[in-house]
Amino acid sequence: MIEELFEKEKRKLTPEKGFNLVGIDYFENPEGQLYLIENFEMYQDALDAKKNRKNQEEFFILYKGSGGEFLTR
Repeated sequence: MIEELFEKEKRKLTPEKGFNLVGIDYFENPEGQLYLIENFEMYQDALDAKKNRKNQEEFFILYKGSGGEFLTR
C-alpha cells in the first residue's frame, strides 16, 4: 500500500516537459513524502543540482520518456 502511494506521488510530480528534482521527507506521511525542489529544462542541470546536495540518495529526478512513460533516475 505504501509503495502504491509513493508511485502515485511520483506520477503527480513528473513534469510534462523537462526534469524535476524531487526530495524525500522521511518524517512526513507516505502521501506527502515527496516534494518538488526545482524543474530543469536539461537533464544535466538536474543531475548537477542533485550532485550538489549533501545526501544525494534522498533526491531523484523525475521525467517522462519519449513514449510518455514515467521515468526516475
